Amino acid sequence: MTGKCYLVGAGPGDPGLLTVKGRECLEKADVLIYDALSSPEFLRWVRRDCEKIYAGKRAAQHAIPQDKINDLIVAKAQEGKTVVRLKGGDPMIFGRGGEEAAELAEAGVPFEVVPGISSAIAGPAYAGIPVTHRDHCSQLTLFTGHEDPTKEESSIDYESLAKAPGTKVFLMGVARLREICGQFVQHGADPGTPMALTRWATTGRHRTITGTLATMADVAEAEGFKSPAVAVIGDVVLEREKGNWFEHRPLLGERIVVTRTREQAGELSRMLADLGADVMELPTIRIEPPEDRLGFAQLVADVHSYDWLVFTSPNGVERFFEAFFAVYPDARSLGRAQIAAIGPGTAKKIAEYRFATDLLPEKFVAEGLAEAFEKEGIENLTVLWVKAEETRDVISRELTRQGAIVDQCIAYRTVPETEDPTGAAERIRTEGADWITFTSSSTVENFFALDLPWPDGCRAASIGPITSKTLREHGHEPAVEAARHDIPGLVEALGAAVASD
Repeated sequence: MTGKCYLVGAGPGDPGLLTVKGRECLEKADVLIYDALSSPEFLRWVRRDCEKIYAGKRAAQHAIPQDKINDLIVAKAQEGKTVVRLKGGDPMIFGRGGEEAAELAEAGVPFEVVPGISSAIAGPAYAGIPVTHRDHCSQLTLFTGHEDPTKEESSIDYESLAKAPGTKVFLMGVARLREICGQFVQHGADPGTPMALTRWATTGRHRTITGTLATMADVAEAEGFKSPAVAVIGDVVLEREKGNWFEHRPLLGERIVVTRTREQAGELSRMLADLGADVMELPTIRIEPPEDRLGFAQLVADVHSYDWLVFTSPNGVERFFEAFFAVYPDARSLGRAQIAAIGPGTAKKIAEYRFATDLLPEKFVAEGLAEAFEKEGIENLTVLWVKAEETRDVISRELTRQGAIVDQCIAYRTVPETEDPTGAAERIRTEGADWITFTSSSTVENFFALDLPWPDGCRAASIGPITSKTLREHGHEPAVEAARHDIPGLVEALGAAVASD
């Protein structure tokens, strides 16, 4: 039984620019074949059992040659699977989507094309440049600066381009920038025509330089400007001074590594990206079920017999309620148990299941929660502590000291993450980083277990004192420690540190 292939445009880089239909395709994909322009955010939208295949290409470097990609999407669909071929920008604008569609059609494989926002439009928009403007032009011309290298001569008519009115935008032409600008001038274009280049448009690596047809090649060379970039030629570039909105974000250009689990990285990554950061997701741990699944299930089933239910992580909340609602269809089956959370992040996760948090400490660490219980009074009461397999024993020890009867409900365990689907480790090795964020001791331990070199000039950012202690044990003094030990507190501390640099 033949499946179906969706040729989906991922947009220019900002995951918020993916279309609603594009996301729907990702959510139902059996196989995802993605390229180097895709955001790691997209990988969180596919099912856990989705087969993910990196087929990225950059300039002359190809993870999988194009003819093999064509064979792959056909073969996977012929296995009866739903295949999503995720391509940067729009698959039909210099994206070879037409070639892939032709291969699918020839093989008799059903397919759909899901257009995406092209960097030809989005790149200039994020740089503050409208590609059309009533004061400057009402015509737009797109062309590629990178043609099939097997062609004997260029098919681009530079004479017509130079004479054409309006804005010209070209992609994939940085390597031939001097030649392209020279062709325009040679065929009659004004050397003083304004020009802009935007690199890694709409992402945390977004950067724009400006010049003219006569000067741009020299400017790009002096700035070390490399691909991928979109170029704009025309008077609309003059609007950038008024329209530039994206490049004033406080963390723009800061390369920040997020080491949380892939499922949890989203909140921190999005907050950093919204402030302009170039986020590199390198999950160092992943969540697995507990070794004693039967014991976990039994304690969840008996929750109604406890006075207090204590959560010390969002992961514990999620695993507990997944198991609870698998047993009980009615939330009232939780019984009389009051609920305590170690911090607002955990309380927020509890609220997603429509339960209120009865006890939240002032200090978002185990010691703070123990102090809060001491004020509350817990003698002779029963407590079910939902926890990870390997955690500090502060809760159990302190509540037992206060006279409580504590049972430990091991809901999950953290294990080292072995996959790196976005190539973040290689980026850290080759490009370095400005900050590495740590949200728990386990992220610290497992980061250093990867044996990656600590990047030159890179600083560590810690969510709290326990994590900071583990960092120091590995010989790294955190440059930042969040005053409020949660994700917003960590982002706030990072922003303040960057602002003071």
